Amino acid sequence: MILRPKPSPRDHGPLVGAPSIGSMATVPGWLRRAAALDAQRVAGQGIGDIAITAGAAIGALDAMVRRQERWAGAWRQRLALAAAATTAKQAGRVEDENALRDAVLLTRPGDFLSVGPAGLLLLAWRRLAARPGDEMLSEKNLAAVLEEFGYSPDDEAVGDLAGELRQLAAGAGMVATLTGAFAAAERYSLGRAVGSWFADALLAQRLDWAHAVPLLGAEVVAGLGASRPRRSGIAVAAAGIADEAGRAKSLLAAQARAALRAIDLSAELGRRADRLLAVAPKLRAKAADAVVDKLLSDDAIVASEKISGMSDRGLRRLFDRLVELGAVRELSGRPTFRIYGL
Repeated sequence: MILRPKPSPRDHGPLVGAPSIGSMATVPGWLRRAAALDAQRVAGQGIGDIAITAGAAIGALDAMVRRQERWAGAWRQRLALAAAATTAKQAGRVEDENALRDAVLLTRPGDFLSVGPAGLLLLAWRRLAARPGDEMLSEKNLAAVLEEFGYSPDDEAVGDLAGELRQLAAGAGMVATLTGAFAAAERYSLGRAVGSWFADALLAQRLDWAHAVPLLGAEVVAGLGASRPRRSGIAVAAAGIADEAGRAKSLLAAQARAALRAIDLSAELGRRADRLLAVAPKLRAKAADAVVDKLLSDDAIVASEKISGMSDRGLRRLFDRLVELGAVRELSGRPTFRIYGL
């Protein structure tokens, strides 16, 4: 069951590591405190309490998603960038968000291999954020995303995996769906980043969202991927139950944190989008509406973007005007090959 708490006018507080208070969405203080527990405190709580926290956080996120804001595409793609940066770091790579954005946006369209291994990770998360929810678990889409994550499973394995994930989406409860996504990734020798991708896709399927929201990829989940000591006899069964319960609690806590961070980012981007839409009527460029739509639907745009009815020079002048009006930001910090976004 997903709980949808009513906002309270009092007792609101920030989630550790979230944006400043000025950009926060209204989320009850009890929920922020419950979601901010560290790994040691999570381990000391019962799974029921953590499940309530996760359910409330996902319920609040669900309400936000169903508003279908015009800027939701940019929001999902910004979350995808954060997930890719964390995934790259966990893989031992040095690329941060700016380098990942460069790898994808400064590569010619269709030049799949030139983005490099880190760029492919971003493409995997962008795929999650952009593809329709009903396509996420198709064999074709899974094969493509696994390739982007660096795996080359055969067709039979992809078919079996797709079948397992569809079963989870159709019949498992929320907790079983979450833990089952990571278990499926492990059974096919895939990493925890892929498990996070599966879990986010399954959540979107279960809640009937038009598009998935990248959540767990940006979370470091305690206990995942760690080696387990060998045990025998009754100790194996007891330890197995304890391990699974601990894993479920860690994943639920991570999902709650990720949901609240996504909500806070939506509030921040919503304000920026409102500013862009407020100045849009002042823009005189012929294709200005197309540029505004692109800014609202994606993480960022390169200054050399090909937009019908807009020359390269005209686009650069439009971006300069938007920056002057405080409606967009230049994200690269460079004098050339500039990139703009909310």
